[in-house]
Amino acid sequence: MTKRLYRSRKERMVAGVCGGLAEYFDVDPTIIRLVAVLLALAGGPGLVVYIVMAIVVPEEPVGAYQTMEQASAPPIVEVQAEVEEESPAAE
Repeated sequence: MTKRLYRSRKERMVAGVCGGLAEYFDVDPTIIRLVAVLLALAGGPGLVVYIVMAIVVPEEPVGAYQTMEQASAPPIVEVQAEVEEESPAAE
């Protein structure tokens, strides 16, 4: 599977850019955020780059954080039906 850069849905403060970079490079999002703030405060292109990335980088697809257990878990309707079948009928 190819590694892709997305704006994060999980590690998001403003637009998810720093969180997405942190997930892509497998580092703590706080480190990326500190670097971005330092670049912006130092007169560097940090703020401009952040805004451009917020526009250009796509948002992470919905369900990207679905774990294997969640993917293989039966829908709640099926579980509820099984519980109702197994429980003694109230008279």
